[in-house]
Amino acid sequence: MKVLKTTLILICLCFSLKAQVSVSNKRIADVYFQNKEYYAAAEYYKKMLQISPDSLGFKVPYSFETRIKEAKLKKDDYEYAVFQLATSLRLYKNFTDAEKWYAIATQFSNPKYETSGFWYGECLRANFKYAEAITALEQFLKNYKNKDELAQKARMEIESCKFAMNEMKYPKMFRISKLTNTMNGEGSNYAPVYDKSNFYFTSSRRLEEPGKNQVLDKGKGVVKIMKKESPYVNTLYTLTDNNPKNDNVSFKKLELDKKMEFAANTIHPNGDFMLLTGWINKDDKKKSILISKKVNGEWTEPRSIGGEINVNGFNSIQPSITRDGKYLLFASDRPGGYGGYDLWYALLRPDGSVGNAINFGAKINSKDDEEAPYYQIGRKALIFSSNGRIGLGGFDFYESEGDFVNWEEPANMGYPFNSAKDDLYFTAMDDEGKEGYISSDRESLCCLELFYFARGYININGRLVDCSKNEKPIEGASVTLKIGDMQKTVLSDANGNYHFKINDNRGLQINISKDKFFAKNVAYNYNQLLQVDTLLNINLCLEPFEINKPIVLNNVFYEFNSAELTSQSKHTLDSLYQIMIDNPKIDIELSAHTDNIGTAAYNLNLSDRRAKSCVDYLIEKGIDDKRMTWKGYGFTKPVAPNQLPNGKDNPQGRALNRRTEFKVTRQN
Repeated sequence: MKVLKTTLILICLCFSLKAQVSVSNKRIADVYFQNKEYYAAAEYYKKMLQISPDSLGFKVPYSFETRIKEAKLKKDDYEYAVFQLATSLRLYKNFTDAEKWYAIATQFSNPKYETSGFWYGECLRANFKYAEAITALEQFLKNYKNKDELAQKARMEIESCKFAMNEMKYPKMFRISKLTNTMNGEGSNYAPVYDKSNFYFTSSRRLEEPGKNQVLDKGKGVVKIMKKESPYVNTLYTLTDNNPKNDNVSFKKLELDKKMEFAANTIHPNGDFMLLTGWINKDDKKKSILISKKVNGEWTEPRSIGGEINVNGFNSIQPSITRDGKYLLFASDRPGGYGGYDLWYALLRPDGSVGNAINFGAKINSKDDEEAPYYQIGRKALIFSSNGRIGLGGFDFYESEGDFVNWEEPANMGYPFNSAKDDLYFTAMDDEGKEGYISSDRESLCCLELFYFARGYININGRLVDCSKNEKPIEGASVTLKIGDMQKTVLSDANGNYHFKINDNRGLQINISKDKFFAKNVAYNYNQLLQVDTLLNINLCLEPFEINKPIVLNNVFYEFNSAELTSQSKHTLDSLYQIMIDNPKIDIELSAHTDNIGTAAYNLNLSDRRAKSCVDYLIEKGIDDKRMTWKGYGFTKPVAPNQLPNGKDNPQGRALNRRTEFKVTRQN
């Protein structure tokens, strides 16, 4: 009996210890999670589930469900651990493993985990599985009954996946390559900056100084939860040889202030001062924009740039000075914005003092985050990153042309410039942005890395002449280039010349218009542009017209004594159809004429039916009938004699009189 009692005590103690370990792991994991230590949190949620902490080549453990039951882990704890593990991995940007755990969590019936389907779809998207992500997100929306912001975001994610799939079919003209030298060491490496004399970047690589212990939770008599102060500290580095692409690149850390972390700096063109993001790694971690001045070749200790930029209780980050030194651009979650982080700008003086901050407005900012602004002087284009628009996923680069008064609708910079993950921070080596550097985690499990980019271009040259006046050049014609949502317009010069330089070969349309000339449209598809290489010549002549002045349509024929069009006539009318398509603001009258053989009444009726058959053909092809009228004039408007002066027949004259014409009756 004593032996049996002792055995029972040991069994009870064993289960008690298992339960205590499970509770302890949960508590530790939750503390790390609440402190945004997601990597550590994930490791302890794995311990709750009794799986290996090594996630490389992750598979759901063999007989996982059976082992959980054997370990006496309650269903609620099991589901909680799976969901929290998935979330920790996702927030740590380990989308590969997070995808697998969310796949399990989507099977849970507890409403607490109904968002799993959304996050599962997001992880699939981040892992470049766009088609699967669409299926998962559509299933999430089918099951999710709330009509809230998450449902709206799911719909946007679906549209982003469709956008991404199309983008990847037609890559834009960028060459992207990751730097293979030691600049992309451990930790995050991001925010490249080039100021024509120095190259800077931010890195959270390990520092040599040992970290201190920090107490996260006093334990309440159970377990004191602590962490080692992170040796991965964000700070600024500058290259000593100024060539980021060198294999044996060398760089040094900027010694600024050991109490703070720094990132994303920018240098004024005069070289006298630098702006940067700085913060003390404490609980609130509020970030501010600081200024450091160069004195005797050394940077001074950074201090706040002032209340115009930094608002108490809010973050101001990622300063960027335009290359002419006129403006400071930055991101902030301060009041007065449209979403999370908005883009702002302020006038900047040569001594580093600033004017009031101005929001870039609703055309640039969304209800989510816009970050890392950069203005290209040569192209008058704002480049920034956003996670609040249709894109390939995460943060994408967008581009908007403007002058700080008016801005064009931002356009996604496309694939391969953007990826399914986060793409942030842009710097150009020249004013035109022909080449430069970005940071992205597209090839990383967790962290941003540095990439080099080079733009490819197609130059479009053309000359416009008058078709009717010995190819006289047409000056002042409006030439509009359309590529997707992007549109640019230039005027032809005194020699009739025009020019565009584009970075997109996925099909284009050019519309040419000039008062008293018929407009023309020309189009080139993706396959045609792939063969162009770098130069495309589009020389065109424009046909002039005057209101109510008839224009003969040559080679419009009818069956004998009939209004039925021949195949040759339809081919000619196709040209008129194109004129109507290219000139949507004109209305026309289409008329038919005969010679004087036969009675006046007969010819009037025949010509009227022939004019109507031409209009009917154009209506059948899609031209609005409200834009066209028809009329038969019989032989009342000859353009040549039907008989010669001696009374004999004039076949040539009658042939000219048997004609079909059109005239522009109105131009809206």
